[in-house]
Amino acid sequence: MKGLGEPPTAISHRLSVEQGRTYNPRRLYSPSERKPDPTAFFFCGTNIVSDASEQISPVDLPRIERAVREILAAVGEDPNREGLLDTPSRVARMYAELFSGLHSEPARHLQKVFTEDYDELVLVRDITFNSMCEHHLLPFIGKAHVGYLPNGKIAGLSKLARVVEEVSRRPQVQERMTHTIADLLHKELDAKGVVVVLEAEHSCMSIRGVKKPGSITITSAVRGLFLTNQSSRAEVMSLINQR
Repeated sequence: MKGLGEPPTAISHRLSVEQGRTYNPRRLYSPSERKPDPTAFFFCGTNIVSDASEQISPVDLPRIERAVREILAAVGEDPNREGLLDTPSRVARMYAELFSGLHSEPARHLQKVFTEDYDELVLVRDITFNSMCEHHLLPFIGKAHVGYLPNGKIAGLSKLARVVEEVSRRPQVQERMTHTIADLLHKELDAKGVVVVLEAEHSCMSIRGVKKPGSITITSAVRGLFLTNQSSRAEVMSLINQR
């Protein structure tokens, strides 16, 4: 396979040459760049995404950099002073990481399942996550509790955590994140029942506005048997609340 074993810079150079471009590893992060290259590569570890060859639109890092410089100037700062010179590029890469879930499909983690004669509750508690509130673009940080009743097939336990992690990497409200995870599990696992509970502290409530640090928001979503069977729902909620 072409490119197998090559370091990211070597792969990037080869791909750039094949597309008739000169590879410049610093080009994406220059604050002075005015015209983003539509075939520019965004790097995240060893993963390479190019909107020239993929249908996924990569994060426009230069555009974010220009916006950050404008924000700094708008609040009365000097974006050219030493401590802020590299801030736009840092923020751009941070947003690319925090919003990486916009360009991925978390359902892929649930494609590999195992046939198992087990129809009792599977519950993974205290899956840590951090996401970004879409109202103020400030983080909310907490734990997810994810459970389901198998219907002849089970998923690897780590896959439940991967779904939570990937869904969290996008701007959203906690309520929608809760429903998204529940719907994914219910559909992809064909589960008899699903329960998802999220507990999180929202920094938009703790560091601004009402300024109430320590307040926790709890949201839940249930599907299948947990909607209709009150005893099953009470059982799983009691297990989630055990400390």
